[in-house]
Amino acid sequence: MKTYLILWFSSEGAMPSEVNRRLMSLGFKPIQGVHDYVYDWDSNTDVDDILRFGDKTQMTLKGLNVMFKIETIDGK
Repeated sequence: MKTYLILWFSSEGAMPSEVNRRLMSLGFKPIQGVHDYVYDWDSNTDVDDILRFGDKTQMTLKGLNVMFKIETIDGK
């Protein structure tokens, strides 16, 4: 499974380099294309893991004045 992340920045928010640093500390990798970042899961992932990871992502981005969307897809 892969979780994709799309970000929307605000001119009043944190610098993109700071947002990138925080997301990479969670294990996200920056990519080019439709999505901004991807997180690769191991094979033993369930919905609860994905929800907890979404919570961690929200806590990591809190206060940075960015909006985000996550989408998890089974890559099989």
